[in-house]
Amino acid sequence: MGVNTKLSNEKDTPLRPAPYDTLLDDETWAFIDKSATFYPETATSLDHQGQRRVYDELCRAFDAGRPSGVSVRDVSIPGPAMPIPVREYLPGSAAPAATVVYLHGGGFILGGLDSHDSICAEICDQTGYEVVAVDYRLAPEHLHPAQFDDALAAFRFIAGKRDRPLILAGDSAGGNLAAAVAWATRSDNHKPAGQLLIYPLLGADTSKGSFVSHAKAPMLTTADVLYYDSLRTGGTSPMDDPSFTPLAADDFSGMPPTIVITGECDPLSGDAPEYCDRLNKAGGRAVCFEEQGLVHGYLRARHSVSRARESFTRMISGFKALGAGDWPY
Repeated sequence: MGVNTKLSNEKDTPLRPAPYDTLLDDETWAFIDKSATFYPETATSLDHQGQRRVYDELCRAFDAGRPSGVSVRDVSIPGPAMPIPVREYLPGSAAPAATVVYLHGGGFILGGLDSHDSICAEICDQTGYEVVAVDYRLAPEHLHPAQFDDALAAFRFIAGKRDRPLILAGDSAGGNLAAAVAWATRSDNHKPAGQLLIYPLLGADTSKGSFVSHAKAPMLTTADVLYYDSLRTGGTSPMDDPSFTPLAADDFSGMPPTIVITGECDPLSGDAPEYCDRLNKAGGRAVCFEEQGLVHGYLRARHSVSRARESFTRMISGFKALGAGDWPY
């Protein structure tokens, strides 16, 4: 999503405002600083097409390439309005024991199959599972619920073609979509075996919690969240719609085992514990990990920031556990 950084008037280096000057280590600041170089001073005035160009450049800069042995195939599957492009990743070793359906982040207006390519390839390589990345329609050309409709249709089609456990996953906006699809399919014959959500957008009340305490965090601000929501909906957000905001659901029974991983310095982090608590109270199994000293979008820092690398290792362990039907938490 967005990158929030303020440049000093005296030096061409980002300021480090409290409390982030102490919460974030030098490796994380280096990641933030590098990310900021892709956003011009006029970034806030860019339209969505301009934001996409900047975001795509950022993604290319942090792309780590695919591990050797992972094979990739681009195909299209039926969608509610038009065919949905997907990218299938297969490990080079044994036949996969599970499939991860991955929904990319980007504020519902950015990203696609290329923006998260190396992330999906590494998940495939390190878990031994198939990964299917879904290129859902983007706003503002396609307003809500287009993103949810595509994600739901893609999951149901993929589930109908696989005879193995399916894990829903996604980061940021993709985590929102994964949680919404998990709720919508919890009574399906082919329901998800689990979900793993990475710094997801789960709630819509920006007047409380981390939306306030981390309103001006590096990499993502609460103002960014509101901006993306307005583009997603065309101006009016349906706060009582679980396909828009997962915490709006009034019944969480039947939800799959759930792992939520957030960054401490992220306005989205505060809703994750409430989400997991509501799943557990409904008889499910859910656990939340808040990674200390990390910011929104830190998946791209998994090769340069030790804390991000450790968190990615936790994600891989979570994927393996969900695919095997094991709950070690």
